[in-house]
Amino acid sequence: MGVFLTYATAAGRTLIDRELYLPKAWTDDRDRCAQAGIPAEREFATKPELAIAMLERAVAAGVPARWVTGDAVYGQVHRLRARCEELGLSYVLATSVNQHVITVDGAELRADEAMAALPAQAWRTRSAGDGAKGERLYDWARTPVRGVNWPTAVYWLLARRSRTDPEDLAYYLCHCPARTTLTELVTVAGTRWAIEETFQTAKGQTGLDHYQVRQYAGWYRHITLSMLAHTFLTVTRSKRGPENPATTAS
Repeated sequence: MGVFLTYATAAGRTLIDRELYLPKAWTDDRDRCAQAGIPAEREFATKPELAIAMLERAVAAGVPARWVTGDAVYGQVHRLRARCEELGLSYVLATSVNQHVITVDGAELRADEAMAALPAQAWRTRSAGDGAKGERLYDWARTPVRGVNWPTAVYWLLARRSRTDPEDLAYYLCHCPARTTLTELVTVAGTRWAIEETFQTAKGQTGLDHYQVRQYAGWYRHITLSMLAHTFLTVTRSKRGPENPATTAS
């Protein structure tokens, strides 16, 4: 199973880094690792730890970025959020309903409890971007919370609510500049859909998942070449513009 770093801008989006996730049962079995060509120095790392390593590489390489977003596998991990702040990256990271937050007045609440305390007028309808059936419209609200560097930094608990099913909610932990608007946070949160679409196009256009490899190096070679091809198509498409899309072959 791979962990990927996607780069998204208004001009396009593509995969820019990857790591193979190896379960602890694998890394503890050195004979099995040797048979698969896994380096002896490769140790067990969680998915969030792999994500941190990729973020560090991107920042070190000078990749221009302001925001990080991801699902709850990453958003619930304190170390990942703290590392984003150390790297100078703002974030909108999904979290679980039972995520505990501390309000600015010191109360410790679950995410759902904190949002339930907001008045009805705190919710605003915003678009999380275009989908297959038009704009993804939801009701959104946010409330300030304490974070790693509070009160010198700004933190929010953000919630997304279905307009047809009020019981369908999603929650996000956010760290951002003080003047960041609700609409900006929603836009970043909506980028996660673009990430999923990137995987689908990479699978369909450059065979990201079309491999039958048994060796560690083989996985990295296939994935890296697929990512390179997808990036080439993305850059070509952005240069040609929407009127002259890049021709792709499957």
